[in-house]
Amino acid sequence: MGNLQFHNDLDRLLEILPERVKRMVTYEQMEDVIEIVLDIGRTPEIRHAAGKIEYIGSDFVTSEDIEFITSHIQEFTSDNRSGIPGTLHRISAIRNRQGKVIGLTCRIGRVVTGTIACIKDFCLMGKSILFLGRPGVGKTTKLREISRLVADEIGKRVVVVDTSNEIAGDGDTPHPAIGHARRMQVRQPEFQKDIMIEAVENHTPEVIVVDEIGTEAEAQAARTIAERGVMLIATAHGTSLESLIKNPTLSDLVGGIQSVTLGDDEARRRASQKTVLEREKQPTFDIVIEILDRNTLAVYKDTAEAVDYILRGWPIRPEIRKVDKLYDAKSQEVQSPQLQQEVHKHSALNEISEEIQKLEKKIPEPSDSLKFSFSREKYVKEVKKFKKIYLYAVSRTIVEKIIERLDLNAEITRNLDDADIVIAHKNFAKGGARILSTANDYRLQIFYIKTNSMAQIQKVLKEALDITETSETLCGYYDEAERALDEAKAAINKILAGAEHVELQPQNQHIRKLQHELVEQHNLESKSVGEGPNRHLKIIGGTDYDKKIV
Repeated sequence: MGNLQFHNDLDRLLEILPERVKRMVTYEQMEDVIEIVLDIGRTPEIRHAAGKIEYIGSDFVTSEDIEFITSHIQEFTSDNRSGIPGTLHRISAIRNRQGKVIGLTCRIGRVVTGTIACIKDFCLMGKSILFLGRPGVGKTTKLREISRLVADEIGKRVVVVDTSNEIAGDGDTPHPAIGHARRMQVRQPEFQKDIMIEAVENHTPEVIVVDEIGTEAEAQAARTIAERGVMLIATAHGTSLESLIKNPTLSDLVGGIQSVTLGDDEARRRASQKTVLEREKQPTFDIVIEILDRNTLAVYKDTAEAVDYILRGWPIRPEIRKVDKLYDAKSQEVQSPQLQQEVHKHSALNEISEEIQKLEKKIPEPSDSLKFSFSREKYVKEVKKFKKIYLYAVSRTIVEKIIERLDLNAEITRNLDDADIVIAHKNFAKGGARILSTANDYRLQIFYIKTNSMAQIQKVLKEALDITETSETLCGYYDEAERALDEAKAAINKILAGAEHVELQPQNQHIRKLQHELVEQHNLESKSVGEGPNRHLKIIGGTDYDKKIV
């Protein structure tokens, strides 16, 4: 299915075009074309993949041209789409108010291989995968290739639910591009959810492939399929995981969201507002892959964890995969020929790291009189780029700001297993907190802060990361911020003592934001008032608390 197949399919498309349009089209010209557009009263257009639009000829498209094409294809369905049997081409119609076809978009369908080689390891896991991306980045192409991979190479029973015949082409016989996968056509788009369920109930599939889940009913049908133990490969309307979470119609695909009210102590511990958003249930899809462009994919290997991170505002980095590189299923290191030497070097470093870990287990517990710190970073810098920090009752927002502004070689992790160091609030260390006990078992260094202030956290971070110097400008900034936060703390105490409101000294936007966050941590309300250099915070009372700030 190479150039010969493409030329054969292209001939089928050219056959339905008016003669004067056909004469102006060449194979070379069509190599990267994605659409031919014909609108009555306008010049025919050829649209290339790179965004270039080419106008062919000087004559306008006529009603006779449109009728010639529509008479050579099957009738349009309710979504105004048709196709050419045995090909992947799609013809879509634009109608006027009376229902007459006045424009056509002829989308060129072609078999593209190799687009999923970089994520083949995920496709072979047997987990449900959801693809997200803007139109035209190749979502349907990847579904087509995965269908063939799973059906032919693994031998799974695959059923493609093909709405508008986009995946397997038009006609009664599916296009060879999907291999031995079976195809169920959907007569009208609104019936897609019913065909999805019918496929499970009637044809005992192990894998179901479906394009463009876009309604709440289809999302519910997808959950029903997943709960029956069937692997689901699908695309959905949305460009990113974060946008999907915010979509009330489709958020159920990734677990849905619900509003939860926290107790005062829990809100303080999380350094968040009392009402927060949390994931409602287990996601329908185990893996989410964002198609950033035709050659770049961003993979969230654990959808549940990724959604939790996003809802709590924690930083999360998807794994970036490039289409032109290969990845090993076990190590997930790049295995392309040009980087083999780099991989061998990383493998050797990993072996060194494992030996170091074995030695660490033999190191005795440090006593009060002996502070022993053993860092693997100087041995495996190329394997682990960042120091990973686990926070316990410490303001994540402030830590992130310090890491960003000081450009520290560190990041926050939610998993204690991944952490290199732990930073904890001293007040929560009493009583033998289980998480800190576990950190001691892992022989992780624990650094304590006395207060959740920027100056205090910055001081401990510098100590934890062995940083001795910062710029005078930054130090001045944090001194000013610390004074402003001390003023905000005193004002909060006044509010807790019964004051109706307290106004603070004018501050710049960045410091006012920190003051707002401090007020929110204590479930109080604040707003910025005043103009220009006189803009400042006003803290409003009205809520009772058991404790004041110490």
